[in-house]
Amino acid sequence: MDIHYLDIAVAAGAVAAWFAAYAVALLVTRPASVTPAPASQDLPPEPPALASLLANRWELTEDAAEATLLDLGARRVLEFRQPGNDIMQTTIHVRDPQPAGLTVYEHMVFHRVASLAKGGMLPLTALTFRNERQSESWWKRLRAEIIADARKRGLSRRRLSKGLVTALNLLAVGAVLPTVVAVYRHAEPGSGDSPVGAAIGAAIVVFGLLSYVVGRNHGERDTPAGRESASRWLGVKAWLRGHESFADLPPASVAVWDRYLAYGAAVGATRATSAAIEMGMGDHKLVWSHFGGVWHRVRIRYPRAWWRYGRTAPQIIIRALVVGAIGMALLWKLSGFVAEIGADQTGAVAKAFGLGSTIMLVLGVVGVTYGAYMLVRAVIDLAAPVTITGEALWLRVWKQHPGGENSPPKPWLHYLALDDGKADRTRAWALPTQFSYRVDPGDTVTIVVRPWSRRVGELTVVEPGHGARTQVAPADDNTEALIAQAMGVVPAQRPATGGAGMVSSIIGAMAAGGAPVVDLPEIEQLVPVADVSRAVGAPCAYKALPPVPLMPMRTGEFTGPDGGTVLQVVVGAGPLAAAAGKGRDRGTPLPGIGDEAYALRGVAVARQGDIMVSLKLDGPAEGTDPRNLYWLLAQVVGRLPGKHPTGTPGAVLTEP
Repeated sequence: MDIHYLDIAVAAGAVAAWFAAYAVALLVTRPASVTPAPASQDLPPEPPALASLLANRWELTEDAAEATLLDLGARRVLEFRQPGNDIMQTTIHVRDPQPAGLTVYEHMVFHRVASLAKGGMLPLTALTFRNERQSESWWKRLRAEIIADARKRGLSRRRLSKGLVTALNLLAVGAVLPTVVAVYRHAEPGSGDSPVGAAIGAAIVVFGLLSYVVGRNHGERDTPAGRESASRWLGVKAWLRGHESFADLPPASVAVWDRYLAYGAAVGATRATSAAIEMGMGDHKLVWSHFGGVWHRVRIRYPRAWWRYGRTAPQIIIRALVVGAIGMALLWKLSGFVAEIGADQTGAVAKAFGLGSTIMLVLGVVGVTYGAYMLVRAVIDLAAPVTITGEALWLRVWKQHPGGENSPPKPWLHYLALDDGKADRTRAWALPTQFSYRVDPGDTVTIVVRPWSRRVGELTVVEPGHGARTQVAPADDNTEALIAQAMGVVPAQRPATGGAGMVSSIIGAMAAGGAPVVDLPEIEQLVPVADVSRAVGAPCAYKALPPVPLMPMRTGEFTGPDGGTVLQVVVGAGPLAAAAGKGRDRGTPLPGIGDEAYALRGVAVARQGDIMVSLKLDGPAEGTDPRNLYWLLAQVVGRLPGKHPTGTPGAVLTEP
């Protein structure tokens, strides 16, 4: 066998062996099967959310939130009322606006109801979310809080323990070595990278992949105490299923069945009640609204068939002129030319030319008429805008530019469904994407629109809605980090870098299932959310990205109200800081920022000592005034350690 193919085979075999070890680890850490206890009506002490976790083999489902909601009703914090025979008409009423003794996840469910309720009342089916980012964040935090409570009680534990993660990361180092050797021995001398650089790059990529696989959350597994409690809950489940009518009970029956209905939902024994409660994403075509003081459902239509919808007035006018010009050409020139040719013909040929001339005349009339109609309507639409105030019901992407090979599609137009209280049906408006950052579903807004093209020209938030009060996950949305935060675990002190300290930091990072920690400032400290929001002109949220193994670098991104990325941030040290100067000759200098700074192709880069900072606007924020980005870069560099030059910043540092 050729030595080149032998190296590849050895490297592939090492990685395959690691994945085999990883598969064995997952196999041996599966939650154990639990033997149900005898059917019993005695309820164990755990709350319904934990009962749901234990009864479902340590998998957390939506039943946990539904059971918690019903338990709040059984404890008289909430009240469920069903005025008729239709279970979907059930309403929730807040009886105790400031309940005591709730766990964090119970308070989250209560807060969800209280933030949506109007006058202390909320239709049961109005619990759904209208913002996907808020829904995902809320559920992620809720699950983390429930799992943290289960771990504190000794009922659950992390499926892959820290010791097992450390062992798999050490095995990953061994799996990477054959790849490093293969790349080093067969690197192309003329490729621009030295064999050492190519080998290091391969090590980073392969180890990063393996450490990411083992470091992500793999769910929960059993403990001795958890298995004992799960057995009792399965006995309760058997007792509840022994009642034939129990599965058909509505949510309002919690007043009679007390906590049994909540625990029935937790263990999957309440078919009718669970079907009526929905706390995920709602139906974008049928949405609850309270605008006008009365709860009512609004059916929404989303226009898409006609070309004029969402277009600017110049676009419509240009199209009208083009269509009209084509119609005039058909009417006066081409039809006459065809008729003249047909006059010189006889028989069937003459009839064919005559028919063609008639068709062109008809098309010409249609073109001229349609062009004139579009032109007149566009002028009227532009001259007579309408102001509407109502509740924002739904916001979603309508049209977007196709993305490239390395870039995602970028929206430029959104749907905005608005309820003005005049009817139970509405048609969505076309909202330019730059306005989408200002509004959340549930806000009361005033919009200035062009009715014919249905395009929003201005938008003002009159009163923030429930979206501003929704509890979401904190900036670090890593599941294990959220669980650790919920358990009150204080992060360990960062080890020193360099020499043996660097080795210990690598081993410590392996134990945590991530990359080695280096002595770089936290992105959240360098780039406050308030500064980013000011720079891009929209409320933003920070999202930490996974660490890069073996690299002195931190990365993060900021997202807008629709969850799309608006700013990418990279902070690096050492070789990365040195590499920051490679583009200075091709970029625009930014005097007065750090030791050196420049802007290049929508990116602003600065170096202060041994630390490099890169800021890149993304998505809808790409249209932001570049001076805002330069101002933000100056603020970031000003927070870095070291001496800062006092040059003349000029206009590039003007505060937005």
